[in-house]
Amino acid sequence: MEKAKYRIRSRLDENLEILKAELGYGITFDFLIRKIRIANKQAVLVFLDGAVDGSSVIEVMKRLQLVPRLGKTGKALEQLLHDDLPFYEISTADNLEAAMEQFLVGSLLLLVEGIKVVFVLDVRQYVTRESEEPALESVTRGSRDGFVETALFNVNLIRRRIRDPALRFEALQVGRRSKTDVLVAYIADIANPSLVQEVKDRIEKIDRDAIPMGGKNLEEYLLGTAINPLPVTRYTERPDVASAHLLEGHLVILVDTTPFALIVPVTVWHFTQHAEEYFQNPPVGTYLRWVRTLGILVSLVLIPLWYQLAMTPNLPSWLQLIGPRDPGRIALWLQFLLLELGLDLIRMALIHTPDALATSLGLVGATLLGELAVSVGLFTGEAILYTAIVAICSFATPSIEFAYAIRLFRYLLFFGAVLFGWAGLGTSFLLVVLIFGLTTSFQVPYLWPLIPFDGAALLRVALRYPIPQVAVRPRFTKPQDLKARSE
Repeated sequence: MEKAKYRIRSRLDENLEILKAELGYGITFDFLIRKIRIANKQAVLVFLDGAVDGSSVIEVMKRLQLVPRLGKTGKALEQLLHDDLPFYEISTADNLEAAMEQFLVGSLLLLVEGIKVVFVLDVRQYVTRESEEPALESVTRGSRDGFVETALFNVNLIRRRIRDPALRFEALQVGRRSKTDVLVAYIADIANPSLVQEVKDRIEKIDRDAIPMGGKNLEEYLLGTAINPLPVTRYTERPDVASAHLLEGHLVILVDTTPFALIVPVTVWHFTQHAEEYFQNPPVGTYLRWVRTLGILVSLVLIPLWYQLAMTPNLPSWLQLIGPRDPGRIALWLQFLLLELGLDLIRMALIHTPDALATSLGLVGATLLGELAVSVGLFTGEAILYTAIVAICSFATPSIEFAYAIRLFRYLLFFGAVLFGWAGLGTSFLLVVLIFGLTTSFQVPYLWPLIPFDGAALLRVALRYPIPQVAVRPRFTKPQDLKARSE
């Protein structure tokens, strides 16, 4: 019965009434209908105001007016419109439901009296910003373009870098109401076919009204992130980073309205690397990688370890410098907790503060948590010093999602040390290692190539190899073509 409702009738007015009723004509202000005549037949153009390119629509209307007026049967006119409409993106819908789906994404519909198909012209005109360098992944050298909110533009940015006929972008839709476009990108003769199929199957199984937050919503459906704070997909706003991962056998997922790509599968080492390493010489890139990884480790363990040492009596002489000379008015553990929460509040406030006031807010926060707090005896200088070091190390983490996960694990280590001393710190650390070890991304172990051990791959993680020496793709993606170069 439902299919019969949406079948296309010969009478134009009947089709038009169905479209008006279903789409709220007369209620929603941007639903427009333009009546025209084509070869002595009534016709209408149906479109959303502001969603179509006006100049393209004018050209289409001019051509329609030139269709010969005499001797055209319905079938002949349909064929003429198929062959002669002056637009390269034209298709047809054989039922009104399919036509409405195209209408709602901004396409122009053409209905003609006596013709039982709807012509769909993709003359969409999305409002978009210029491609610019991502703030979170900026580099000293390298390209300055970044992904935008329109998925088609992002496809073009990747195709500009990979001119491979095997590069594929499969289009899927998610959301019964939103019908959000999701594009799965891969290189057909490199990517593991079973991985491609698994990703597509998971996307197609999503049964929801919409994914209003775009890529982030999609990640939670695909990977089931609930309790574990570790990110299991890498976000990137850089088309060169996405292209590099495609060439390694990864899959890249683009979501319309989302200015970043999701890369799967990933390991923990993907969150310790940055594009800057590859815009410097290999020794410099290796140094940057080591410093960054050390900073991530410091951000995890420094405060819990220093606190536990400060609370331990009878330290060896070479550790006597650890510990505050003046303990302050409140307990040391509470100082660290307040400083951590204070920094998070300042960070959140800066996000919600207009740019013109952000500098002032930062100065106020630094004053409150710095010299003023020490002068009144609320915090010790050591507590502020080590909290500041941890904050710097957190900001040096390339992935903001990974930095937040490390922050939560730092809380776990800290409270383990506060409540149970060395035993609590050690147990909490083992729990963190266990979580890392049990985490997977599309069945890929999070700690590979450390666990399970792969010496050659681990060396490649530790060192930034010269590109000409990179002979094979990462094995964990199980690429069809393992060699990255001819030998």
